[in-house]
Amino acid sequence: MNFKIKILRFVAVWAFAAVSVLPLSGQQIALLKYRGGGDWYANPTSLKNLIAFCNKNLGTSLAPAYATVEVGSADLFRYPFLHMTGHGNVVFSDDEAQNLRTYLISGGFLHIDDNYGLDPYIRKQMKLVFPELDFVELPYNHPIYHQTYDFPNGLPKIHEHDNKPPQGFGLIWDGRLVCFYSYECDLGDGWEDFEVHKDSEATRTKALKMGANIIQYVFTR
Repeated sequence: MNFKIKILRFVAVWAFAAVSVLPLSGQQIALLKYRGGGDWYANPTSLKNLIAFCNKNLGTSLAPAYATVEVGSADLFRYPFLHMTGHGNVVFSDDEAQNLRTYLISGGFLHIDDNYGLDPYIRKQMKLVFPELDFVELPYNHPIYHQTYDFPNGLPKIHEHDNKPPQGFGLIWDGRLVCFYSYECDLGDGWEDFEVHKDSEATRTKALKMGANIIQYVFTR
């Protein structure tokens, strides 16, 4: 680990620990850029809409523009919340996996949203990050489903693909949820501008409400 990463990790530990007692003014969230050929850039309007929804309805003051950060970058530690999506292949090098592990152990959080087709690749790569952990399905009474908005049946179904129910999985490190994986849900599709998928207002709203719950859970846990 180079010196810059060590310094940013130290800063991150302090900053992440302070998140629950500080207002979210100016906090920026980030989209995770990865290698392998998968479309990490899918859903380009989703995060800006989620940020705007949170600022309006949760009273947060998140930075209106999201950042883009690479898995192996020292800049990872600048962002308390990472969002990852796509349809295809994902590849983490050993150094990238270690960087992401250090980030998550230090207090960071990763939301992975399967945009249909990501599942077989991301499960393998997250095993490089946490060889000792498996994704576990979160029960419907988990707090992430019961923040400002109540989802008694877990994740909402936004788009249908294989006639499977939506599932929310987690990686839990030392008792803390460090990664939330929304599967068979297409949550990020529901955050996009209306013109992209032409989802109903009700569908887009429930997607944004669930996304707001994730943000609220991360920043107040």
